[in-house]
Amino acid sequence: MGMVGGGRGAFIGAVHRMAANLDGKIELVAGAFSSDPKKSKLSGKDFFLNPSRVYGSYQEMAKGESELPVGERIDFVSIVVQNHLHHAVAKHFLEAGFNVICDKPLAYDLKEARNLRRIVKKSGKVFALTHNYTGYPMVKEARDLARKGKLGRILKVVTEYPQGYAVGDIDNKNDGKIASWRTDPKIAGISNCIGDIGTHAENLGAYITGLEIEEMCAELTAFIPGRKLDDDGNILIRYKGGAKGLLYASQISNGDENNLNIRIYGTKASLEWHQEDPNELIIKFHDKPRQILRRGNGYVCNSAKTNTRTPFGHPEAFIEAFANVYMAAARSIAAEVAGKKLPENPDFPTVEDGIRGMAFIATAVKSSNSKAKWTKMLK
Repeated sequence: MGMVGGGRGAFIGAVHRMAANLDGKIELVAGAFSSDPKKSKLSGKDFFLNPSRVYGSYQEMAKGESELPVGERIDFVSIVVQNHLHHAVAKHFLEAGFNVICDKPLAYDLKEARNLRRIVKKSGKVFALTHNYTGYPMVKEARDLARKGKLGRILKVVTEYPQGYAVGDIDNKNDGKIASWRTDPKIAGISNCIGDIGTHAENLGAYITGLEIEEMCAELTAFIPGRKLDDDGNILIRYKGGAKGLLYASQISNGDENNLNIRIYGTKASLEWHQEDPNELIIKFHDKPRQILRRGNGYVCNSAKTNTRTPFGHPEAFIEAFANVYMAAARSIAAEVAGKKLPENPDFPTVEDGIRGMAFIATAVKSSNSKAKWTKMLK
C-alpha cells in the first residue's frame, strides 16, 4: 500500500497504518506523507521506507509508482488528507490506475462526491471508505439480527455520538489544539460536527438496518463564540417505510469522550450497542429478560465470527474494527490486481456509502437553515 497524508503528528494516519498492518497481509511501501516534501521524507524515514519511494507530492507519487513494474508498484493508496483534498487525490490515483481506500467523508461537498462516483465507476477500480464502526463484530451481529427480521418491523432508530472535547474552546482560543481545520469551512466543508461524527452515526444506522432516510428536520448549532461551523446537531428523521429516527451528534457534550451508541426498536425485540463497550450487544424484549450477546462466542453469526481475531474474554476494539474494513477491501483489491472477478457484496463501505453520507450532511445543513425544517433527503 501507499499513503497520502498521515505523516508525523497525524493521529488518523497512524490509525490507518496500524489497522492495515495488523494481520500482516498489507505492507506500507510508499507515500507522500505531507505537503511539505521535507516532512514527507522525515515521515518516510520514521516508517523505514526506501527513500526513493517517499515522494514530495501525491502527483509525484502517482507518476513514480505508475512507472514501476506491475509486481513492484503499489496495489492501492490510502488517502488520509484533509476533507478538501479527498476528491483531487482520489481522482488522480483512480485515473492513474490505482485502487483507493479513503478516509471519510468522501469529499468536500456533494457535487465533488457525485463526480468521484462517476470516476470510480469509469475506472473499474476498488474504492473503499473507512467508516470503521462497521467493522466491529457485534455491529455485524446487530446487522444480521435486523436484516433477518429478528427484531420484527423496525419502528425507531436512535443514534447518539456525543463528545465533549470542544466545549472548553471558548472564543476559539484552543481550536488549534483540536484540529482547527475541522472548523474551517474552506477545508472541512459546510459542516464540522455533523460532517465529522454525525456521518458515522448515520452510516451505523444505515449499515445495521438498511433503512433509507426520506426526510429530516435538523437543528445545527455553533455554541462556541467565533466558531464558523456547527459543534452540535439534533436531527429528527423519517425513513422510507414509516420508521422514525433521532440522531444526536455533539462535540460540546461535556464529559463524554467517544460515546457513539445506537438503539433500534422493533415489533419483536430491540437492540442496543455502545462503541465504548463494543464487545457486547444487548437484546431487549417486552415479555422476557434481556439478553447480552458477547463477541467471540459460538452463537454469533458467521460475519461476526470471521471478523473476530481473539477468543471470548479477550477484548477487541477500535484498531481491530478498522483492520476489518481494510482486510475486506484488500480481498477485493487482491482480486482486481490479479484480474479476477471481484467478490460479490463485499462487506466494506463503498463510494455509494460516501455519496449517502455527503447527501446526509447537505440535507442536514439545508434543513437547519430552512424555515420549513422538514427537508427531503438529497441524493
